[in-house]
Amino acid sequence: MTTTDPVLDEGRLTAFVGRVVGDLGAVTTAAGVVIGHRLGLYGALAAGPATPEELATRSGCDVRYVTEWARGQAAGGYVGYDPASGEYSLDAEQAFCLTDPNGPVYLPAAFQLALGALKAEPRITEAFRTGAGMGWDEQDTDVHLGCAGFFRPGYVANLTSSWIPALDGVEQALQAGATVADVGCGAGASSVLLGEAYPRARVRGSDYHAGSIELARMAAVESGVTGHVEFEVATAQTFTGTGYDLVTMFDCLHDMGDPLGAARHVREALADDGTWMVVEPIAGDRPEDNANPVGRAYYGFSTLLCVPNGLSQPGGYALGAQAGESAIRRIATDAGFTRFRRVAETPFNAVYEIRP
Repeated sequence: MTTTDPVLDEGRLTAFVGRVVGDLGAVTTAAGVVIGHRLGLYGALAAGPATPEELATRSGCDVRYVTEWARGQAAGGYVGYDPASGEYSLDAEQAFCLTDPNGPVYLPAAFQLALGALKAEPRITEAFRTGAGMGWDEQDTDVHLGCAGFFRPGYVANLTSSWIPALDGVEQALQAGATVADVGCGAGASSVLLGEAYPRARVRGSDYHAGSIELARMAAVESGVTGHVEFEVATAQTFTGTGYDLVTMFDCLHDMGDPLGAARHVREALADDGTWMVVEPIAGDRPEDNANPVGRAYYGFSTLLCVPNGLSQPGGYALGAQAGESAIRRIATDAGFTRFRRVAETPFNAVYEIRP
């Protein structure tokens, strides 16, 4: 038996190697972004152009580390650099995305989430062999904090300005004092935002992860909404209360091992004229529909976080972050809901209105 070397297309080979080098740089840049986030380097640079020495003084960091960090950030296009003055800077768009954790876009949290998820790689590698799961509660703390920080800006930008108004009659009900169950609320960003926007509504957030509920309760205290926003440790199949006017699930249905059981519990907990609002990662029904940068990122997170969490729970599901609208519709229909429509979408999310 003889073998021959493959015939390679030099152009395609060069392009592929270039893609890999770009990805490798992106992985290491992720650490740099999180460092800039933790140490306030972006905020210090937003105060005005600075040499590494000036930036080190502003941030209270070592100048040699700051120099290497700034050079790498400039090479990746995350900050600007002026060779004539030796100064680094942020333009308005960079500052908008990198410096305000309470703004409509805050990208460092996404990298915090990614780096936290990567810490589970040895366990996930073994899970490929065994089929075992890994629960959300077993992930690194940066996963919980990064997830909250990544999704919260999208909720701030869209929840009360466009998503809630797109639901039939829900905004008026909230203004009048509706009851809300925010299921799978994580660190409570969505629950608190609802409480702030609709002070007459009563919101009960729930999550099976006790650590996230602790963070949620702290957030409610800081926001001054504890009078009408409360939290409990409970699964999507066991959260308490009935007769809810609105049940919400933000970026969590696809993580559940038993989303059908959760949907059936929502159906039982809803008032007859209530609404189930489901916010999910944007996705098409077919893999080829998701062959784009957002789909790629979500498939990566899904492999490390979503599918392992689903497989860690009873129920037989592991939808993953790119399940698509048809899968969500099927779960709603199987649970006894009769009305389903997509009411809004962003580059990262699709919003569904589901009714009995």
